[in-house]
Amino acid sequence: MISTKTVIAGVEFKNPIIAASGTFGFGREYNTFYDVGKLGGICSKGLTLEPRLGNPPVRIAETPSGIINSVGLQNPGVEAFIRDELPFMEGLDTVIIANAAGREESDYVKLVSILSETSVDMIELNISCPNVKKGGMAFGVEPAGVEHIVTAVRKVCKKPLIVKLTPNVSNIAENARAAERAGADAISLINTVAAMAVDFKTRKSVLAVGHGGLSGPCVKPIALKMVYDCYNAVKIPIIGMGGIMTGEDVCEFMLCGASAVEVGTANIFDPYASLNIVNELTNTLESDNILDVCELIGGLKVGQ
Repeated sequence: MISTKTVIAGVEFKNPIIAASGTFGFGREYNTFYDVGKLGGICSKGLTLEPRLGNPPVRIAETPSGIINSVGLQNPGVEAFIRDELPFMEGLDTVIIANAAGREESDYVKLVSILSETSVDMIELNISCPNVKKGGMAFGVEPAGVEHIVTAVRKVCKKPLIVKLTPNVSNIAENARAAERAGADAISLINTVAAMAVDFKTRKSVLAVGHGGLSGPCVKPIALKMVYDCYNAVKIPIIGMGGIMTGEDVCEFMLCGASAVEVGTANIFDPYASLNIVNELTNTLESDNILDVCELIGGLKVGQ
């Protein structure tokens, strides 16, 4: 029998496919298409202390082999999540990861404190959000910022803590090391790549706020390199993401060092995407006589 199980920070996933934050809501809509309990896990929509309406439209722009989004963390707020969405997610028979976001350190600390008292299995710390007290600089840009915010959150976090890293940095491996030093149990990468879309006819930016984050197959080569760099820099597990569309894509990320993956953009154009990738992964392992998916982790051969 082929084993697709993987373990991250003591949490067992039935397979390494996790629905990524921001493209899967809380699983409710997708569960009308198939049993999302067949996935390894679900990462919630990015949560904040208070409800957010997000940015004004246009918020998503299509680009070759990808999309640029500037949704702006639209979400119902943590209390509504706990009251209205978490009970539903608890019945899905899959790992629940809560994605936590904020504007400043106190937001993160309070939010993670609240989430730590719930039934979620893990918390993913989104440190790519603007830090208002530092003039819009993201917490996750510099290693010192990463270490500072993770240290603060680690003191109150009672769940396994995943730190989600931005690719918009000079050296992502240094940020991964900073997260590890501060007590992260795992890291996830990459978040979206800073990007713009322009309409020549109107001479305006397509997105209402001017810029956004690029995702989809076009960022996969960047993501693979960054996962590989981080795998060779830290000892904690890595969750890879960035343009995953097929079972073979999953294998490539795992060869580069990922213990699991998150599927994002694919869910937007095909509601069955994550389930299809689970099935494709099993078929790929079978055809290559791989008995345990974890055999792939970090197995990349570089050079001739």
